Amino acid sequence: MQESSLPGVPLLTRGKVRDMYDLGDQLLIVVSDRISAFDVVLPTAIPGKGKVLNQLSAYWFEQTQDLLPNHVLTTDVDDYPAELQVHAAQLTGRSMLVRRAERIDIECVARGYITGSGWAEYQKSGTVCGIRLPAGLIEAQQLPEPIFTPTTKAETGHDEPLTFEEVEALIGRPLAAQLRDATLAIYAAAAEQARERGIIIADTKMEFGIVRDNGSAAGQLILIDELLTPDSSRFWDTETYEPGSNPPSYDKQYVRDYLSATGWNKAPPAPSLPPEVVARTQEKYADALRRLTGRDVA
Repeated sequence: MQESSLPGVPLLTRGKVRDMYDLGDQLLIVVSDRISAFDVVLPTAIPGKGKVLNQLSAYWFEQTQDLLPNHVLTTDVDDYPAELQVHAAQLTGRSMLVRRAERIDIECVARGYITGSGWAEYQKSGTVCGIRLPAGLIEAQQLPEPIFTPTTKAETGHDEPLTFEEVEALIGRPLAAQLRDATLAIYAAAAEQARERGIIIADTKMEFGIVRDNGSAAGQLILIDELLTPDSSRFWDTETYEPGSNPPSYDKQYVRDYLSATGWNKAPPAPSLPPEVVARTQEKYADALRRLTGRDVA
């Protein structure tokens, strides 16, 4: 499904992957099969990808709810408002009804391994987001302890790294500390569980919001958006992981590598994906769900 179509239901936003509908104090999130790379939505969808993302997020929201509440009300279409029942076939498996929250415009990133943009920065300065790391680390090496490396939340273009001090200046010290502590606690719990199932979570990003029930001024911090999916995380297979290399991952890096090899200049429009790349990507997403949850795509 490239995009959802729910006549009579107000569309709030259509993001790179998710379509969000306005139900008053609740929102309906529908996860499409769209895929983006280098901040460009590709013309080719990955069949079933949206269901994997939705079902994996739902799984992790449930697994981590004791660490921090989240926005999920239900993923069971039978429990949705009556006006959505006519769209059940379109919504089943790829949607969730959630509480509306005030989004905190900071991407909260936890890194347990040195890779990606963090590795690139470390090679230049020995730091990641201003955090000084031990000398002599090699690519994909596990860090002595996970680190919190937040970024801006850009509506278009690339997110920019933030130091913790910059986050404090933006949202205040108490909330900044809450975001850091929650991000690292959730990452640690998920990484331990995933490792038992043969998957290393090298890094992941999370989003948070504030809900103010009954007009409360202080509000409650909750997890929102997606959680620990191949789109928001870097998953490695424990059997093929080797420090000093760039391990193959379960995320869309496979698609990025293909696109880079075509010579595409990373500006719209993006080229179409050939069937074999679509099939391999589809397989990677489904395998991540299967290994982490023990479930096939529903």
